[in-house]
Amino acid sequence: MHIVDGALSNPVVIAGTVLAVGGMAMGLKKLTLERIPATGILAASFFVASLIHVPIGPSSVHLILNGLAGLILGWAAFPALFVGLLLQAVFFGFGGFTVLGVNTLNIAGPAVLAWLIFGPMVERSSPRNGAIWAGIGGAFATATTTLGVAFSLMLTGDEFIPAAKLVFFAHIPIMVIEALLTGAAVYLVRKVRPDLFTAVKEPAE
Repeated sequence: MHIVDGALSNPVVIAGTVLAVGGMAMGLKKLTLERIPATGILAASFFVASLIHVPIGPSSVHLILNGLAGLILGWAAFPALFVGLLLQAVFFGFGGFTVLGVNTLNIAGPAVLAWLIFGPMVERSSPRNGAIWAGIGGAFATATTTLGVAFSLMLTGDEFIPAAKLVFFAHIPIMVIEALLTGAAVYLVRKVRPDLFTAVKEPAE
């Protein structure tokens, strides 16, 4: 769900960059040494999942998996997803460098929101019920990212309103797929490494 270079106004780009830097700082502060492997795996998962994309005006449609990243990493989703976005911009030209902050905010921000809202329910529930909550969180993160992209475009100018609406409705099938993938992945992780959902609350030393 990358916004391309040149699509946004300077005030939107600057505001998005400032907020993304704040999220990155918080994520790096919360990132413990023990969680670096999981962070790398989820950054790679996002990188691969979002490589197959369909351009739609100034944005694109693709899998994100930011809900999964948020539920497992918490605030550390910011640096993880930033790295994925940066590598995509460098190697494939997806998105761009001037909009890197906005794209990071639109993708990592909802990941953290999904963790804050649904993370406690995933942790307290049985693996099956936790998977259901995780699926809802995955769909929520995708929907919120879509709204963030649409809002960024609308703030730039009224001419982007039709594209913003198209981006949202085009992602409805993606929300369903994200829910299924996130639910299944969290169910597996809860069975194999349940400690990942408790360690995320531990602050960095």
